[in-house]
Amino acid sequence: MKVLMFGWEFPPHISGGLGTACYGLTRGLSHIPDVDVLFVVPKAYGDEDQSAMQLVGANQIPVAQRELSLSNFKKVLGYIEVGSKLVPYVDPDDFWRLTRSEVSGSFRYIQTNAEGKIDFSGKYGADLLQEITNYAIVANVIAQDNDFDVIHAHDWLAYPAGIAAKEASGKPLVVHVHATDFDRSGGSVNPTVYNIEKQGMEAADMVITVSNLTRNIVIEKYGIPAHKVVTVYNAVDPVRKSEWDDIQKGVAEKIVTFLGRITMQKGPEFFIEAANKVIRKMDNVRFVMAGSGDMMERMVRRAAELGITHKFHFTGFLRGEDVFKMLKISDLYVMPSVSEPFGISPLEAMQSNVPVLISHQSGVAEILTYALKTNFWDVDAMADAIYGVLNYPALSQMFIKHGKIEVDNLQWEHSARKVKEVYDMALAN
Repeated sequence: MKVLMFGWEFPPHISGGLGTACYGLTRGLSHIPDVDVLFVVPKAYGDEDQSAMQLVGANQIPVAQRELSLSNFKKVLGYIEVGSKLVPYVDPDDFWRLTRSEVSGSFRYIQTNAEGKIDFSGKYGADLLQEITNYAIVANVIAQDNDFDVIHAHDWLAYPAGIAAKEASGKPLVVHVHATDFDRSGGSVNPTVYNIEKQGMEAADMVITVSNLTRNIVIEKYGIPAHKVVTVYNAVDPVRKSEWDDIQKGVAEKIVTFLGRITMQKGPEFFIEAANKVIRKMDNVRFVMAGSGDMMERMVRRAAELGITHKFHFTGFLRGEDVFKMLKISDLYVMPSVSEPFGISPLEAMQSNVPVLISHQSGVAEILTYALKTNFWDVDAMADAIYGVLNYPALSQMFIKHGKIEVDNLQWEHSARKVKEVYDMALAN
């Protein structure tokens, strides 16, 4: 089986969990006999790991003087309006927050370079909507020039590309919902994003969601028939030996870590309020907020208002080895997400022998037994859980021991086999 897969980012050029999940899944699929993946991203840099698949950048494909199959696809393009507001480099969540009231305009002509190719930034800047449109145009060409059995498009950024490839080839489309705008916006949905998401789900022969939490949103908020929506949980790559395995803390205190985007979706304000309650009860503790996002400045101000800045550290965005270095010196990892479709970072923490506290409002809570769980808004329960783990070594060791065993069984190969079953269902339909 040959799979034409569309994503937006791929390691090492990532800004969040989407690229990590795409990498893990393609590696998992590589273990299945007779499954070959051609993975397409807007911009290929040349340093991506292609051991598990072939990777192509849309920026490498000539499109000038090509005939495009766009009869129905024009309806999709109608949803993609290009805004003129210039914003700095941000992740997708922040992009829509910054441009939510500014997205307007109309479809522009496609510009090609001297080689007849379209230039892509491959990022999430002010021209994101134009790049999504351009990506779909190139996808149409790629689908005409390659032999494949099924199309797989990851998240809303790639849905128009998946639709364009389906229209050009007539092959079945599977869309993979890693998050929805309901998660990113807290319910204040951007109509342009919503329409792109809904159009992609409706055009798909099958829809994969990363949790039942997300599956319910897809069915209830987007009106997608339940029979074509299947949950396939994410996994985590096996932890590898590194030079940081024996790293030691530079302080004697316990360390509690929040690691993720500092945005409304991730619940950073609840982490700070719980931290304040714990610090009032015990002195031997420090809290770390590792990440960046639109709520960063507000969180710094709130920590100052509470008078806990001497016990609270903001590291900025961490990636790669820095993430595991941070986890290695942590005594507890906390993910108090308001709406988390899945959440791979708790699995990485458990791999690093760190107990985890997660919100009931996260998809990963559906599959983890050896994790502490509270509602994101219940800062008293969160503070009690943090205090308990830090002050009762037997409790901490129980979660570390059994959590490590549990997470080691969550392998991408298992997820990939379930995705292969979805491919078979799409082909049968």
